[in-house]
Amino acid sequence: MSPRIFIDGEHGTTGLQIRARLSERRDITLLSIPEAERRNPALREDMLNAADIAILCLPDDASREVVALLAGNDTTRLIDTSTAHRTAPGWVYGFAELERDQAAAITAARHVANPGCYPTGAIALLRPLRDAGLLPGDYPVSVNAVSGYSGGGKQMIAQMEDASRPDAISAPHFLYGLDLTHKHLPEMRTYGRLPRDPIFAPSVGRFPQGMLVQVPLHLDGVSAETVHAALAEHYDGQDIVTVAPMHESAALKRIDPTELAGTDRMVLHVFASPDGARLNLVALLDNLGKGASGAAVQNMDLMLQR
Repeated sequence: MSPRIFIDGEHGTTGLQIRARLSERRDITLLSIPEAERRNPALREDMLNAADIAILCLPDDASREVVALLAGNDTTRLIDTSTAHRTAPGWVYGFAELERDQAAAITAARHVANPGCYPTGAIALLRPLRDAGLLPGDYPVSVNAVSGYSGGGKQMIAQMEDASRPDAISAPHFLYGLDLTHKHLPEMRTYGRLPRDPIFAPSVGRFPQGMLVQVPLHLDGVSAETVHAALAEHYDGQDIVTVAPMHESAALKRIDPTELAGTDRMVLHVFASPDGARLNLVALLDNLGKGASGAAVQNMDLMLQR
């Protein structure tokens, strides 16, 4: 019998994308609750207990309730796409390229926490530099980012796409998180190996999918070539996360945040001022690809290797 996969919350933005990725596959059996029955708790519990892997596309509290519900179940493995368990003990962080043994840890895991879209880009840039000793422990890190509006879920999608709504958003771009708190900060700090929270400035653009994450740096005595080499070595042999050659990045005049929309890839760039004193590290990805649904499917495939 093929592995049984249940998407709990398949009618939300992330769940719909995961379902679209899995619907044509013949190597798995996709368990599904008809939309008319999605609030049937008994049917949902049956599906959770029958699944080999359940992918949770739920709010934080609902994800915690599922974990409690399955406390006596030792067969269903979980991938949680919410923020509820990303830094929780006993959960493996689902960024397979984080370090050399991370993919193997995901393969063996019972519980996997899918990364957030913004942290995926930030950690991809920061972790190799911290591991290589290029980013001082006391460095005041800042992260600037813009995401497609699909990251805000169905309500924001409707606000952006339906101008007749009373709560419609007319701005072409807006900044938020102005109180410098954000639910993604704990995982950025934990997996970026930062001693304190970064200053994080997220924003939303008027495009459905796509993302740019920037980490600007002043690294005295550390060249752009050294930073690029650390990133290239860390991701050597990877096919989902790649590092653009420096000459290709240097030739760019602009980057379109939608360039990788519809893909599960992430491309990292290193930009430098002419004197080399200032750097801007950039991650380009799809907020629903490598930033959410694509990462969940990647983690599922790793878990199925066990």
